[in-house]
Amino acid sequence: MDLQDPRFDACRKATYIALDVSDWESAGGLVESLGPGVDGYKVGLELFHGDGERALSELAERGKRIFLDVKLHDIPNTVAGALKSIARHPGVEMVNVHAAGGERMMLAAREAIDGSWGSRRDRPLLIAVTVLTSLDENDLESMGFAEDVTTVVARYAGLAAKCGLDGVVASGREISIIRREVSGAFEIVVPGTRPRGSDAQDQRRTMTPDEAYRTGATRLVMGRAVTKQADAKAALTRIWQSMLEARPEVER
Repeated sequence: MDLQDPRFDACRKATYIALDVSDWESAGGLVESLGPGVDGYKVGLELFHGDGERALSELAERGKRIFLDVKLHDIPNTVAGALKSIARHPGVEMVNVHAAGGERMMLAAREAIDGSWGSRRDRPLLIAVTVLTSLDENDLESMGFAEDVTTVVARYAGLAAKCGLDGVVASGREISIIRREVSGAFEIVVPGTRPRGSDAQDQRRTMTPDEAYRTGATRLVMGRAVTKQADAKAALTRIWQSMLEARPEVER
């Protein structure tokens, strides 16, 4: 199967490829190599600060969906101002803040999105990071948390929903806990997935793409498991095939 195969449509919509580089020349090369079969990309802090204006513009011109992964975490007024500035960039499908910023910050973020985009259909999804997938129980303990990871994730997810956010970023391991905490339509974006046999590298709470998809992730962010492979298209094709096998009902 080719990446443009219509049977991959649901997988395509659920996928962002991470452009974890510092300049558009490198990012653009990857976009071109993956071709029209891939339409979702994550612009994170490295690219946003290195060449963000150009990257966002180039991706928008190519009609790509953009997850702006800037993890805003500051006082409410500053986060609101940053989101109003982001409104200048077309093509941003989703943007995130840190749930740890608290209720007032997330409410300010929601108001900024609503005020800048109004009822426009291109208004981006606003989601909250719960606990970074690079952290485990030992990390939380050293940071002063008395609760385990799942408890913290569930509380943050509930707070994000209360503030009117569209979803959260979390490990695939916490999907079922979030679904119990939050009912109705709610995005669960899972980063750091790794195919079987892959090196987890700096990730601690990880899951394979097909497992996360089967468990109920609505969107997956894929980085080195695709971008650092000798044949990125072949690597992504294998991942999407495994996702279809995990949820054959999504095949069209």
